[in-house]
Amino acid sequence: MTERKPPSVSYESWVDKQIREAEQRGDFTELPGFGKPLADLEAPYDETWWIKRKMHREGMSVLPPTLALRKEAEDALAAAEQAPSERVARQLLTEVNEKIRAALARPLPGPPLGLTPFDVERLLAEWRARREP
Repeated sequence: MTERKPPSVSYESWVDKQIREAEQRGDFTELPGFGKPLADLEAPYDETWWIKRKMHREGMSVLPPTLALRKEAEDALAAAEQAPSERVARQLLTEVNEKIRAALARPLPGPPLGLTPFDVERLLAEWRARREP
């Protein structure tokens, strides 16, 4: 338990003494991020920084479901183009196509989806053509 500040000692010197003693005991050496620069130190102040960080840690999105699916489809297409094998590319495209078909069958809230399922065979033919010498 922290001791109380004596009335005769100035607040600043009392705090400095507490910090110095904690450093000598090694209380600060095992903290996460010890010796690393503070993240976002130069960023402008944002009142909701903690909400955004929590949402990021939890994998939540602030986008409406339709926009999140558009982004996911865009990312899947880019990942399929860089896929190491045709099987992986097919799997990525097939999975996102299932989600797009589900969204078309039962519309999601938010702006219109504006997507149709990818033509997997055409995209895979283009993928093979890029890899052939």
